[in-house]
Amino acid sequence: MTQETKLALITGASRGLGAALAEALAPTHHIIAVARTSGALEELDDRIKARGGSATLAPMDITDPAAMATLCRGIHDRWGRLDLWLHTAIHAAPLSPAVFVDPKDWTKSIAVNATATSVLIPYVAPLLGEAGQVVFFDDPKAGAKFYGAYGASKAAQMSLARSWAAETERTGPRVTIVEPAPMATALRARFHPGEDRAALTPCADEATRIVALL
Repeated sequence: MTQETKLALITGASRGLGAALAEALAPTHHIIAVARTSGALEELDDRIKARGGSATLAPMDITDPAAMATLCRGIHDRWGRLDLWLHTAIHAAPLSPAVFVDPKDWTKSIAVNATATSVLIPYVAPLLGEAGQVVFFDDPKAGAKFYGAYGASKAAQMSLARSWAAETERTGPRVTIVEPAPMATALRARFHPGEDRAALTPCADEATRIVALL
């Protein structure tokens, strides 16, 4: 990897859209892949290498602030910068009427979808500087039937992202919010178990579209 190689941090990189984005960016970026599942990250690394790319694997939990501090300090010490951050990590709580939302599901939804984002933004921002770019992924379910925990926590994440985008409009980094097409992911399968997955967009196709927008 040369000094000119671009660096992309992908949080939630082990599967779904995160993994597809990692593979799509691999020809032009060194991928720093963050997820909890070591095995899935190793499989991703194999696919990236098969495309002639390279990756640094970080099997970490984004809800652990100390781990995220260590991650970002490690990026700073090794490279001194980031060019791109794509935040795809998400927790999909089971669909439930608001009166039956499980307290554990609520707590985990807030921790992964909202609190972790609030921790990561100030950690990652100095690495991006003024020239870097951030991409968040919207899934507007706030107020929809049975999406209480997911919709509320995702809306909180998007509120943080939109505030950061407004605050950095003139100074950078550039903060972009993308609403992906419905994809055949494990997350969507939890919400729509009987859906015809053949009618959904493959993650690789959606990743190609999103990368073209950057």
